[in-house]
Amino acid sequence: MSKIKIACPCIFGLESVLSAEIKKLGVQNIEVTDGKVTFVGDLADVAKANIWLRTAERVQIVLGSFRAESFEELFQGVLSLDFENYIRKDDAFPVKGWALNSKLHSIPDCQSIIKKAIVKRLESKYNQSWFEETGSRVQVQFSILKDIVTVLLDTSGAGLHKRGYRQNSNIAPIKETLAAGIVDLARIRNDSLVYDPFCGSGTMLIEAALYALNIAPGINRRFAAEYWGVFSDNTFKTVRQEALEQIDRQAEFRGYGYDIDPAAVELAQENARKAGVANRFQISQQDISDFRTDELRATVLTNPPYGERMLEVKDAQRIYKTMGEVFERRKFLNYYVISPDEQFEELFGSGADRRRKLYNGMIKCQLFMYFKGQPENKA
Repeated sequence: MSKIKIACPCIFGLESVLSAEIKKLGVQNIEVTDGKVTFVGDLADVAKANIWLRTAERVQIVLGSFRAESFEELFQGVLSLDFENYIRKDDAFPVKGWALNSKLHSIPDCQSIIKKAIVKRLESKYNQSWFEETGSRVQVQFSILKDIVTVLLDTSGAGLHKRGYRQNSNIAPIKETLAAGIVDLARIRNDSLVYDPFCGSGTMLIEAALYALNIAPGINRRFAAEYWGVFSDNTFKTVRQEALEQIDRQAEFRGYGYDIDPAAVELAQENARKAGVANRFQISQQDISDFRTDELRATVLTNPPYGERMLEVKDAQRIYKTMGEVFERRKFLNYYVISPDEQFEELFGSGADRRRKLYNGMIKCQLFMYFKGQPENKA
């Protein structure tokens, strides 16, 4: 099969992080747009992207794009695409998608037209008029933006944030892909010492450990495309085995997690065990007011209570003030805090060295980055 175009959507604000990840795969023609990175690769790269990418939400094969202002144009455009390269005669091929600022705005109608066009295409290729759709699931996705239709196949299945280690979570978890992005921005290394004083279900610490030990985030889960005929040559199995061989078992990474809720502490410990990194952590119950570290070099990565869901806003803001009091500002002691509170820096008592807009779910946040230490001549 010739080279294919692959698309990886991501959380807004993490495009540059994902682009750098994809570059490491050794692929070509990387293009970055808002909330998405695309590149050109082959089937092995589809497997690599699913297993290795930490900040991608999913991996999609782009079958094609075309302009359509009528249902006939939509039908003919879809009919011209090579679905038979991926869909066998017994495979299921459900259709879903969205439309925005386009003449074709009825999603049910667009779904119906696209489905009919795919069926007609497969009828001509397989010489049959009825498809049972009892085999593997090949999810067809479409987007129609300003009359430009893009048709894709979802190779991931469940979103890539579902690594497999967090079946359970606390009341306000941070998404694994977002945590991984923060870990990357914090430049965690294989010998880093990481703290999370609001560890919750342990996601931030676990993602830091996976990154530091070079453990591929998708190494312990399965993907929709593994069951497609085009991947029946054990492509995923080969990439997964290669990933196992690349784990840095000699890494000196360590982590400490704290939470005031004993149930969260137990949950974080359980998730760390499922992720295979429990021996890298010490997780215990502790209030933020008791946070201390005497380490010469350390990084604090944390997602403190926001107020919108867990606490009253005033209670959350009191926590931010306490953080400012106990987070010592000195060289080689770095802090990366994600929060939606526009007054965070004022409450914390110090302006961030850098900020980045990110979304935690639907909540617009800022990642406040402190890495320059306290100027020596400042009182």
